Order: sequence, then C-alpha cells, then structure tokens
Amino acid sequence: MKHHFVVCIDNTSYEASLESGKIYQQLPDDKAFSRGLIRVVDESGEDYLFEGSRFVNIDLPEIAENALFATA
Repeated sequence: MKHHFVVCIDNTSYEASLESGKIYQQLPDDKAFSRGLIRVVDESGEDYLFEGSRFVNIDLPEIAENALFATA
C-alpha cells in the first residue's frame, strides 16, 4: 500500500495540532477531498480534517517512508 504525505504550509489557528514545515501522513477520504478538505494524522496521533490549502503534496522515496514509520 502506497502512503501519501503532505507538508504543512499554514498552521494558523491550529498551532497545537499542526507544525508548519512538518510532514504529515494523509489518509484517503474522497468525500472530504471533494469539499476541499484532507484527512491527516496530526500532532495528537489522531486523524482530523483540515483545509487542503494548508498542505502541499509530496512524494517520498520508500526509504524515507520507512524511516517515518519507524519513528512512529
């Protein structure tokens, strides 16, 4: 299964939940996506919906994905 990752570019009003410049895992949610939202695993370790404009999609090499999950 391919994981999807995003970088937070705007954490305004969500400073406790998101860090600007940090990589987050995006979870599939077609219904939310159609409304301009994405589901990410935030600082609490839980998944929540945020405006998609707060993030930029990124592609990570498999070795980087493995490193991210090894620290989780």
